Amino acid sequence: MNRFYIPFLSFLLCGLVACESSNDGVPEPYGAVPSEDQLAWYDMEMNAFIHFTINTFTDKEWGYGDESPELFNPSALDTDQWMSVLEETGFSGTILTAKHHDGFALWPSAYTEHDIASSPYKDGKGDLVKEVAEAAKAHGLEFGVYLSPWDRNRADYGEESYIRYYRNQLKELFTGYGPVFEMWFDGANGGDGYYGGANEERKIDRQNYYDWPTTLKMVDSMQPPVLFFSDAGPDLRWVGNERGIGGETHWNTITTDTLYAGKAGIEELLQSGTKNGKSWIPAEVNTSIRPGWFYHASEDSLVRSPENLFELYLTSVGRGSTLLLNIPPDRRGLFHENDVASLRGFRKILDSVFAENLAEKATATATPVRGDKPVYAADKVLDGDAETYWATNDGVTTGSIELSWEAPQTLNYISLQEYIKLGQRVAAFTVSVWEDGAWKEVQNQTTIGHKRILKLNGVETSKLKIEITEALACPLISNIEVY
Repeated sequence: MNRFYIPFLSFLLCGLVACESSNDGVPEPYGAVPSEDQLAWYDMEMNAFIHFTINTFTDKEWGYGDESPELFNPSALDTDQWMSVLEETGFSGTILTAKHHDGFALWPSAYTEHDIASSPYKDGKGDLVKEVAEAAKAHGLEFGVYLSPWDRNRADYGEESYIRYYRNQLKELFTGYGPVFEMWFDGANGGDGYYGGANEERKIDRQNYYDWPTTLKMVDSMQPPVLFFSDAGPDLRWVGNERGIGGETHWNTITTDTLYAGKAGIEELLQSGTKNGKSWIPAEVNTSIRPGWFYHASEDSLVRSPENLFELYLTSVGRGSTLLLNIPPDRRGLFHENDVASLRGFRKILDSVFAENLAEKATATATPVRGDKPVYAADKVLDGDAETYWATNDGVTTGSIELSWEAPQTLNYISLQEYIKLGQRVAAFTVSVWEDGAWKEVQNQTTIGHKRILKLNGVETSKLKIEITEALACPLISNIEVY
């Protein structure tokens, strides 16, 4: 079955009400559910964006399209350095800007001379897409590509022939460089540009010009596992900002009937998603380690600190998304020393904060338990098995889990996970601690999803309670960790 129709069929089957089994059996899926490829994407947690092209050497963010390929000439390019740093600091994949808006291709394309083969790099015999793909594989990282739909260099941008050109370049990328886990494209389409010497502004029908369904089906036929990112998916959606901030309310589901890449005024919708949306399209949180997306020497002192990167982790991975962090190589073709130092400091914070899971020493109790069966009991949230979970009876959309310790513990963070294979359910919950003989609420939140990390600010307690106060169907909680 074509995978583009799976979320829609799931929606038809389950509708807007819980699609449940009896209390003696496994709960039925609720609403739209994630694909296996999407589930694997969540577990990646952090991926790196790499913006590196002509703009690196012109000190621009958006090239006009008239830049000479002669400008692309890094002095010490080392993709192994890039991937070594990413592997060391805990990234799972990388997405390379194979072509940005200026139209310069980082591989020797058979369809243009505005590419790396026309540059001095390796005497015109270089292929940066190949180098990055091979280095990523050598370091155990997944490889992805960004191919800008907008091309300020092409004389035929805005005409039907350009769409054939764009698809031909996609064919090169998806047949010549091994597995690609994610294809990234954005809504920056149309405007002023060189356009082969026309030097004019061109506008397109953003909703229809690219005929995205046909293009994506073509790519999907070459590499079925690839995940497509854009404002409207169909696999991953933009989070609505480039600040690294996921929605405190993050519904992985959204209805895309009127969405398309580049549509104005949809930022808030993209950030929060839609309760009972028709399709499972989670938000990917993207931002840069520097103010710009490409390297600028003037920003060497403006690199995000390790502490700031940790906050980004909490507002992305900690809100049920993944973090796509841009790290732009400098004119040498290396990750700058300041960026590397910040990434290493960030890794140390992560390792320190999440070093000891205090929940492993706790005892869990819950009420109610689905069918009073041990297979759905509270201890399933502590067993480290992603396939087990605490569940309530059909139609019961509230409940609570308590963790208790023999002695008071100092708690800084709590991590909660739903069993999202059967859909996203929790719409509201609280976290309370036992203090002076009574429960004291310390968090009041909405969604959980794949993972929700919350600050507990060093509270000292011997008991902790998570209370589900609203759910769309019987809640399924698969994991709780406390640090």
